[in-house]
Amino acid sequence: MTIGELADRFALRTHVLRHWEATGLLSPAERVNGRRRYSSRHIARVAMIVRGKAAGFSLDQLRGVLDATDSAERRVLLLDQRAELDRRIQEIEASRTLIEHALECRAEDFTECPGFRKLVEQLATGPAGGPSVGDAELRGHLHE
Repeated sequence: MTIGELADRFALRTHVLRHWEATGLLSPAERVNGRRRYSSRHIARVAMIVRGKAAGFSLDQLRGVLDATDSAERRVLLLDQRAELDRRIQEIEASRTLIEHALECRAEDFTECPGFRKLVEQLATGPAGGPSVGDAELRGHLHE
């Protein structure tokens, strides 16, 4: 496929693919009559780059995973990335709980609501400011 077709498939601009090639993240496409032609191997790699970036990973982190020399090395990198995703998901869930409370709270000022304050206290006393209780337990305190 052409550079335009590959870019369209992932809703990217062609200059992004060229940049990834220039930085070594994406191997150069084969040239046919002077035009780049990408293969299914490129599609798989671009998919991993796009999803990884959406998950918040840097191009260097993605390069490490994609260019790992053996499966054991790749596995370690992927486990580290999964742990980071799990941490971020926990943070997002805690934020969502606060927002849900604010949306559904009957108090004039939700920040004055005892239930909201209890949620904040629990979040503030967790490890490194993170939640000290599960998301489901936090939701149980809505509208107290």
